[in-house]
Amino acid sequence: MRRQLVLDTETTGLNARNGDRIIEIGCVELINRKLTGNNFHRYINPERDSEEGALAVHGLTTEFLSDKPKFAEVVEEFCSYIKGAEIIIHNAPFDVGFLNAELTRLNLPVLTEYCPSIVDTLVQAKELHPGKRNSLDALCTRYEISNSHRKLHGALLDAELLADVFLAMSRGQNSFEIDIEEDDAPKQEVVTFDMPVGEIAVLMATDEEMGEHEALLSGLDKQIKDKCIWRTTV
Repeated sequence: MRRQLVLDTETTGLNARNGDRIIEIGCVELINRKLTGNNFHRYINPERDSEEGALAVHGLTTEFLSDKPKFAEVVEEFCSYIKGAEIIIHNAPFDVGFLNAELTRLNLPVLTEYCPSIVDTLVQAKELHPGKRNSLDALCTRYEISNSHRKLHGALLDAELLADVFLAMSRGQNSFEIDIEEDDAPKQEVVTFDMPVGEIAVLMATDEEMGEHEALLSGLDKQIKDKCIWRTTV
């Protein structure tokens, strides 16, 4: 069983080192690339105001957050939920930096102690679509995922959209599955003929062709974050 969690946060500002805090965490669970509905969503009282620019993005006011639990009150539940899963984040350094700051503030291990594998979909998108805009909104447009209901940023909403984007971006390898039963496969006549070995022309791939072949395989590796089938069968 492969368990993945698509994670997003909202914060009071852009810099955890300057005291900005997490105000919302949203996680969407995937088991073997299927949405399970076992999601995690909490609003958090940051014990400070949001910066004006951040407030314009997420719309979560100090008044709204004033009666929400503090991070210390949800951390045990959060760490238990994420333990052992692969984490998928868009622009991972930002969210990981904030989560690590919150965990360190409570003298707890950093995120990779709970989840050793983290996938950054922004890096993935830049590799797949170099030179293009790769924001979450841009990727939703590119993969025809509706985000018309996204008026403000929200951790759970953005995690749900990112889950759809991630599945779309990494779907390619699944298309190589073959469902033909052996008994149903068309039978082909095997033709053999004798030819002296010395008369067989062997054309070796050029360095340029080998380079193009390696680039193609590397692209497939990056899409699935693993070795593609053509590397595992040789």
